[in-house]
Amino acid sequence: MSENSTPTNFIRQIIEDDLASGKHESIHTRFPPEPNGYLHIGHAKSIVLNFGVAEDYRGQCNLRFDDTNPHKEDEEYVEAIKDDVRWLGYEWAGLYFASDYFEQLYQFAVELIEKGKAFVCDLTPEEVREYRGTLTEPGRESPWRNRSVEENLDLFRRMREGEFEDGARTLRAKIDMAAPNMNLRDPALYRIRRGAVHHQTGDAWCIYPMYDFTHPISDALEGITHSLCTLEFEDHRPLYDWVLDNISAPCHPRQIEFARLNLEYTVMSKRKLTQLVDEGHVEGWDDPRMPTIAGLRRRGYTPAAIRDFCNRIGVTKSDGTVEMGVLEAAIREDLDRTAPRRMAVLDPLKVVITNYPEGQEERLSGPNHPKDESMGSRELVFSREIWIDRADFREEANKKYKRLITGGEVRLRNAYTIICQEVVKDETGEIVELRCTYDPETLGRNPEGRKVRGVIHWVSASAGVPAEVRLYDRLFSVPAPDGEKDRPFQEFLNPDSLKIVQAVVEPALAQAEPGDRFQFEREGYFCRDTGSGGLVFNRVVTLRDSWGGG
Repeated sequence: MSENSTPTNFIRQIIEDDLASGKHESIHTRFPPEPNGYLHIGHAKSIVLNFGVAEDYRGQCNLRFDDTNPHKEDEEYVEAIKDDVRWLGYEWAGLYFASDYFEQLYQFAVELIEKGKAFVCDLTPEEVREYRGTLTEPGRESPWRNRSVEENLDLFRRMREGEFEDGARTLRAKIDMAAPNMNLRDPALYRIRRGAVHHQTGDAWCIYPMYDFTHPISDALEGITHSLCTLEFEDHRPLYDWVLDNISAPCHPRQIEFARLNLEYTVMSKRKLTQLVDEGHVEGWDDPRMPTIAGLRRRGYTPAAIRDFCNRIGVTKSDGTVEMGVLEAAIREDLDRTAPRRMAVLDPLKVVITNYPEGQEERLSGPNHPKDESMGSRELVFSREIWIDRADFREEANKKYKRLITGGEVRLRNAYTIICQEVVKDETGEIVELRCTYDPETLGRNPEGRKVRGVIHWVSASAGVPAEVRLYDRLFSVPAPDGEKDRPFQEFLNPDSLKIVQAVVEPALAQAEPGDRFQFEREGYFCRDTGSGGLVFNRVVTLRDSWGGG
């Protein structure tokens, strides 16, 4: 294994035991997404697990697209998934599509028919459900279950040739209609999908294999040793094994299930995420409020933070829900170490320093990171007129308020101390300007005999740059938005999940490239937006957990 702090788990223990016993000489895993939407943070857990164990045990991991449902799939999703995997820091050993195996899958289905293990069924979908039985009652055998091998081969060939309408016939496995596991009650292996244009195979096929048939065979053809799936596939494992036990498969991978990721204040269903996009609740799959990898990337999350988050939550056999604060803590810790510091005033209030010469500008220096001298410094422009944040001034306040008050003194970050002498208001009584004086002896040193209340950030009015700042928050206002069965999850959308403000930022930020991340001092962590033409910054996360009171 590589030298890292990745915690062990039951899957890693199984892999280590298999390697130690000689059952496998090397490890081969796969990540098998369906290209019917963008990947989300739950998929990131699977990516980190599958690629991570392959990397740590010097094995291989394939990227394989489960593309057996052409009506819902698109090349756009294929490319987005490849981008996401690479962005997270992984490269696949092989790039495959389930559609690569369509001819082999067809031949394996023929093999099952020849062995008397599969049959062509004429029941309608409604009749199939009726015949299936319940959890407490056995199902009934299809009246077509005992067709001859010859008739089944002929009908299956004609299905492939497009002779029958959608839904007219299916190919089903012949297992046990009384099995306690519903997945073993003669499940469908193939269905007819006429007129579908597949993004890889075009119109070459009008029958498509079911996932539970395709998946184990694809694993076997690729020589996968450990097929890692989420817990909802645990009941499907007997069918996985049945398929491989009844065909001439080149090997028999072991399916192992782990708990999927459930995250507070969001939804993890691809269907519901699609609804958010289609219904216009968000701007698209890469909206920074979405839990998609594309959305997290645009918001400013780093690959390192997401990998760290996935390692922190671990891999278990029991379902649970992870607090959003765990994900936010991972990005805070990463950006605290790596993000240069900058100053931005999000709610500007003008300050005139009356004893500073008019027209004069002064070049000051500010460190890019207070704990990392190697990150260097940047130039700050100081002038007679500056902007401070409106929340950093009160006409009167108690001693707990450590910012500027009338007659009080504060330090401007990386600059001088100032004292507020006068408050200017408009006809409505709103404060529009502060008149202050500065102490020219306080650059880099404390004033003699006076105690300064605190430190505030600022931006020069003459050199500051206007910018749009998007204050993103959690997309939903409750921890479990899809937990109410009688209320649609959309009812719990957070109306304050996005606030847009017009800010003034220090000149160095005008040179930021899309995707660059910064700490706006005393405000939070921000990222130059990758989807906008102007100077737009997205809030990645606040400096502290404002939801948890931390």
